[in-house]
Amino acid sequence: MKAGSSQLFSASAAAPQKIPHPSPSISVLEWGLLSLITALAAALRFHGLAAKGFWFDEGISAGIARLDWYDFARILWRREGNMSLYYLLLRGWLHLGSGEAFIRSLSALFSIATIPALYFLGRRLFGSRTGLIAAALLAVNAFHLQVSQEARSYSLFVLLSIVSSLYFCKWLQGSNPRGYVLGSALAVYAHFFAALLVAAQWLSLCFLEKEQPQKRGNPWLRIAALASPVLLFVGTTGAGPLNWLRRPGLKEIRQLAEDLAGNGGPWLAAAYGAACLIALIPLFRAAAIRRVLWESWRYRLLLLWLLAPPAFILLVSQARPSFLPRYFIFCLPPLLLLAASALARLRSNWIALPAVLLLVCLSSGGVKSYFHTRPQYDDWREISRAIVSDSRPGDALIFHIAMARVPYEYYHSRWPADAAPQVIYPRHGSHLTFGDFMARPDYAALAADLPRYQRVWLVLSHVGEAPATEPTATRLLRMLRQDFPLVEQRDLGNCVVFLFSRGKG
Repeated sequence: MKAGSSQLFSASAAAPQKIPHPSPSISVLEWGLLSLITALAAALRFHGLAAKGFWFDEGISAGIARLDWYDFARILWRREGNMSLYYLLLRGWLHLGSGEAFIRSLSALFSIATIPALYFLGRRLFGSRTGLIAAALLAVNAFHLQVSQEARSYSLFVLLSIVSSLYFCKWLQGSNPRGYVLGSALAVYAHFFAALLVAAQWLSLCFLEKEQPQKRGNPWLRIAALASPVLLFVGTTGAGPLNWLRRPGLKEIRQLAEDLAGNGGPWLAAAYGAACLIALIPLFRAAAIRRVLWESWRYRLLLLWLLAPPAFILLVSQARPSFLPRYFIFCLPPLLLLAASALARLRSNWIALPAVLLLVCLSSGGVKSYFHTRPQYDDWREISRAIVSDSRPGDALIFHIAMARVPYEYYHSRWPADAAPQVIYPRHGSHLTFGDFMARPDYAALAADLPRYQRVWLVLSHVGEAPATEPTATRLLRMLRQDFPLVEQRDLGNCVVFLFSRGKG
């Protein structure tokens, strides 16, 4: 550091500061580079949007958005309150198109908008050089690419987390807190874990040496008021929607680290780890000082954003499992900003540019792997086609999980077929309703109904490697085998499709 820089971190020697503002002007070169990076991100995110059919959760998203307003409000309040903002936006988006690629394109657009948003956050914290590097790293991050091609809320979640943090910094620099309040509240409605980001932002103020920003308006109560329905929902439903999660261990922690680094292998993860350690050198030098100036505080903000949410959920998950790596996609921006700030400090462009290109090249391995293999989820296009194409008039169809009917109905509605089987569980009328998401099997009614049919299809989903050991699956299989010989079994990803028939298959 330069001479006298130790005073920078001396809380006792420094008077409360005025946090610096970034330069208001952006050069033509910077705009050009940002445009090229955004164009690259757009090309990757729109490539092969319909290469695979919807997996279970994507089918649920499409099903929720297609409900009538009464059932839409009921399912959000009773079970699917998380991601409610995304479901509402998707509901409007479906008026313009209903194909797989079009539905997923909403997430792709949010993802593309995240590139310049991260640039502006990096520029405000560290300068344009860091912002551009972070934007480039995000453009080729396979984890972000994956969520940008799914009909889920995760890409919106990342975008609003960055917006929240950007307006948080603007508030500290003297702006009205309205933008921060609105951005943070919307982020919570995009995903409940955004509340952990707000908590990390609040905690970071304990380490900032400056005039208390609360004198210019306290946003915390307003954020809590706007997000109060979320608290009421969590208090009402508890952890029911997450009861399928297991207690996390080292495997889940390692998976999160690899995902955030871009799934490019151990060398990429090691490169990001090394870059972050270099970036945190100013923090190490001021580690003994509780309250520091802006130049050191910004690293503490990013470190809290990156580490505090997963650490807290890991602790909570020892009693109530709620740890899933994709839930922490919003911790990707601080990782990229820390790595970018380290690379930006390399004064020689002849060193900085190869270092950036090295990370980009290592990241391309994760991108290539994603496009070649894609996540091995259940493909409900394939599952639905297997049922509809081989069904006969008068066939019956049972889903062992009621919600599994929702993605099936999406594809069935796009492939009208006279011979499509009649769904006898879960039952409903001419369109999906709230009951199709919340139903429980009535075994007595099913047993009384089965003699009417010659052939019965059974779809078991989310049952792992031993479907016959899951209680509901076991009971349904036992019931059908009493009167129907098994003539066919198809293993399709996380789903198993059985065909039972009294006569020849």
